[in-house]
Amino acid sequence: MKKESEKAPLKILLVDDNDNNLLSMEVALENDNYLFYKATSGREALRILLKEEDFSLILLDVKMPIMDGYETAELIYQRDKFKDIPIIFITAHDYEEAAMFKGYQAGAVDFIRKPFNTEILRSKVAVFAELYKKNRLLQQQEKKLQRINNDLIQLNKDLEQRVLDRTMELENLNHELKALNISKDKFLSVISHDLRNPLTALLASSARLNDDPDNIEPRQLKQLYQIIHRTSHRLLDQLNEVVEWAKKQSEKTNFNPKKVNLFEGIAESLELLKPNANQKGIRLENRTPRNIYAKADSLMLRSIVQNLVTNAIKYTPEGGLVVINAQTDAHMVCVFVEDSGIGMTNEIKETLFTKVNGSSISGTNNEMGSGLGLLLVNDFVAQHGGTVDVESTVGAGTTFKFTIPAV
Repeated sequence: MKKESEKAPLKILLVDDNDNNLLSMEVALENDNYLFYKATSGREALRILLKEEDFSLILLDVKMPIMDGYETAELIYQRDKFKDIPIIFITAHDYEEAAMFKGYQAGAVDFIRKPFNTEILRSKVAVFAELYKKNRLLQQQEKKLQRINNDLIQLNKDLEQRVLDRTMELENLNHELKALNISKDKFLSVISHDLRNPLTALLASSARLNDDPDNIEPRQLKQLYQIIHRTSHRLLDQLNEVVEWAKKQSEKTNFNPKKVNLFEGIAESLELLKPNANQKGIRLENRTPRNIYAKADSLMLRSIVQNLVTNAIKYTPEGGLVVINAQTDAHMVCVFVEDSGIGMTNEIKETLFTKVNGSSISGTNNEMGSGLGLLLVNDFVAQHGGTVDVESTVGAGTTFKFTIPAV
């Protein structure tokens, strides 16, 4: 079934100053589904072209008064929208080479001599009519392909946007999973460091009672009972605090700074670490001025101090000393944790707060930590807007310094 555009008659412009010639051409071509427009002069032909569009062919007489066919053709082709309309010149003269050259130069595609042969006229017109149909069909296909191409471009843009949106969703999810993993590591580190120390004190005291209870003096027995009783309560308090801290972690409200007396906060942490220090005969001294107050999260502050002091005890030989001191200015408090331990190399210091499992403090006593505690210290201090630094000499001890806001 043919399309409507294929059924529509093709428009042909007939131009001749003789009405009889116009009629003859129309009669010769009238049964071939053509629609004729007739002009008796070049100017009239131009007026018709300006009013109508989509002409498939122009049959143009060469010999016309005022403006001949060559001049008319030149004027027609001066306009871009008419340049694709083929022109067949109708001439009563012989096909002189100069005249034909002039005609082709003006834009002609062919010549027909008067009086014309009907079959030749119809045959030549049919060729150009078919070319027009093919060209119009090709243009329609190009437009269709362009629409399809535009649709594909838009579809590709939509697909790229969907992929980008999905990628962003996955990246956000990945960030959330990393944050959850970090929170898990923090929680495990708090459990590992903050609760292990009082448990060690309990185990040491209970082991002393269990090994030789009959030979323990009443005064020592009372001290051990007091240590177990006091440490058990502190352990329960810390466990409750850790549980609450874990809840706030999931709610992203775990940072809760308050006014803290620094001496008392450090003393509380050292009390839990004394049994560990006593096992190696290490003295813990709190030289923090009693009048210094800091704005700190109490659980984080305790975790910072316990991690640093625990490391100091671990890497300090028996009979050593660990001192905690502090100084303040108008804005920040600087806390020092100094030990008389084995010290560390520059290579270890450079990776101290960046690596886990492999590059934490180690020394001549062949002890190796996971490094997670120091990462936690760095994170907790950073949440307070402070910094952590370390000074150390192999064989001469280490001093950790961290800052927190002053009150």
